[in-house]
Parts: sequence; C-alpha cells; structure tokens
Amino acid sequence: MPTRNRASESGRTAATARRSAARAGRAAGPGAGTAPLPDRTDVVVVGAVPVTARAAGVLLALAGLLGAAAVFPTYLVVGGEPVALVTGPLEALVALVAPVAAVVVGTGLALGRVPRLGLAYAAVTGTLAVGRLLIELYQGHGSTARPAVEVLAGERVLTSSVDTGAGWVLGVAALTVTVLAGLIALVAWSRTVMEDGGSLDPLRPALAALAALIGVGAVLCLALPAADVPDQVAVDPVTGLETVVTVEGPQALLERPGLALLGGLLLAGALLLCSVIAPSLRPRLGAVGGLLAVTVSLLATGLAGARDAARSADVDWTVPGIGLLVLAVASAGVTVLAWRWRPGGRAARTRR
Repeated sequence: MPTRNRASESGRTAATARRSAARAGRAAGPGAGTAPLPDRTDVVVVGAVPVTARAAGVLLALAGLLGAAAVFPTYLVVGGEPVALVTGPLEALVALVAPVAAVVVGTGLALGRVPRLGLAYAAVTGTLAVGRLLIELYQGHGSTARPAVEVLAGERVLTSSVDTGAGWVLGVAALTVTVLAGLIALVAWSRTVMEDGGSLDPLRPALAALAALIGVGAVLCLALPAADVPDQVAVDPVTGLETVVTVEGPQALLERPGLALLGGLLLAGALLLCSVIAPSLRPRLGAVGGLLAVTVSLLATGLAGARDAARSADVDWTVPGIGLLVLAVASAGVTVLAWRWRPGGRAARTRR
C-alpha cells in the first residue's frame, strides 16, 4: 500500500536525521548545541531593607562628615601652642581616608544597596571606635593629670596644659556617632535579609586564618608608638667617647593611665576580635564589609604615623609604624580576595 510505504519512509528518514544529529553533537564535543546552565552558587538575594539599617547608614555617613570636618580646625592647644592635624594637601588626604570611606559606605547603606556590607562595616567600625573615643577623651581632659611627652600631628609636646579645640570636639562627636551607628547596625543585622549561595564558604577558613594573623600583628604594632623621638648620641670632648642619650618619647598605647589605658585595651581586643569574626559574616559581601572596616582602620593609623614622621625632623617613623602600613596592605589583599572570589570564574548577580 502506497500510504504505508510513505509512512515507513518518513519514519526511517526521521530516525536517520536523529542519528545524524546525535553523531554531530558528539563530534562537536560536550555541551554543544545546549544552553549553559545558570550558576546559582553566587546569586545574591536582597530582601526589603529595614528602617534601622538605613538609620545606621545615615549615622555612619554623618560620622564621616563630622570626621572630615574635624581635621581642619585646631585640634588641641598644648602649652599655649595650637596643634592642627592638617597643614597641607597630602596630610589632608591622609586624614580623610577613614571619613571618606564612612561617607561612601554609609550613603550606600542609607540607600539600601547591599545592606549587609554596610551593616558589617558600621558594626566593626563602631566597635573599634569605642577604644578610640576613650583615648580622645583622655587626650582632651585627662592627660594633664600626669603630664608626659606626646607626639601630636608630628609635634613633640609636653601635656602640662591642654585646651580642647574645635577639631577635638568634632572628632569626639564623630566617634560618638560612629559608636551609635555600630550599635544600630548590630540590632539591624538579624532583621536584614541578604543571602547568597555560599560561594565563599570553602575559602572562609583560610581567610579567617589570614585575618587572625593580621589582627595579632596589628595589636603588637599598636603596642608601640608609630612615630618616636630617636635617641641622641653625645660625644665627650675630652675622651672622644660616644654615649647614647635616651630622649623621652611619646607614650605607647598601653603605657597611658586611666581612660587611655582602658581605651587601648578595648581597641586591641576589638581589633583582634573583629579580624577573626569578619571572614565568617554572611553573605560574602558581609565578610567584605567587615574586612574593609579593619583595612581602613589599619590604613588610617599607619598613614597617620607616616605623616607624623614626615612632618617633623625630630620624629622618626618606627618599625611598628611601618608594620601597621604593611599589615594594612595585607588586609586590603584579603578584602579584595573575598570580594573577587568566584567559583569557576562566573560573575555574581544580585536579585531582589
């Protein structure tokens, strides 16, 4: 029958075409002719951003603005001599590192962009600001109870009499607002929905180990002044013998009494704790925010020591000061690694 023959020929033709397509697919290699499966291991899901998270961002940005305004007026008046943190454009760049970072991250958080990155940054920065706030309160009010030699903005001064200036007031206000932003960020953390597929999880133990080493090294460097007064060599005119004369330099972080000692202990403990905890924050961008806060803190402190040494011929940049800057660069490398880590090299996407 002609109809049956035509159906049989059509079936054989279709089968032959399917076999030919299969052979062509095998020849072309695996995956040819098929669309790549979407990678969902690094997709970031962001939910509604609560008001508390946005409030933390506003406070963080405000703290950055106050900190930026604090670097230009007179900081302290020590022994009748005004001391300013900034006397030139390069010193302004050094002093504005932390305030500008706070403004940028705080603005992004206030707008609801990648909220847990901003919350992690605010929480870590606020934790570190507690110790710094106590140290500033000591510098402005308690340092005259036990006068000692200090290096303030590169100037070697004796704290026999200290009067606060507008720069100190604005700086204390900036630190206070930073602490408040950190507290609100801690409250808003659990209420903020932001998650990913866990692409950073295999790398977190290595990041935590590196961050812990950086934290320990930073604490050891902070225990000594970043800029110090070098010893002098005296030559006896009769015998020609050279004698090293120790010159009193600035007090180390843990050598100051009262609030300054408490602030130093809190700062050292908070730095070590935040360095260890930051890599474990979820999602991946939350860990980036925590590590970024540690990096900015170390960078600002290290650059301040270099600024003090470059500003005065009587002050030298010490090995701990250089170490702080090296550790800041290492912390920046860890932060970039956490940010750029992609399983299989695929780019991340954000969904709301």
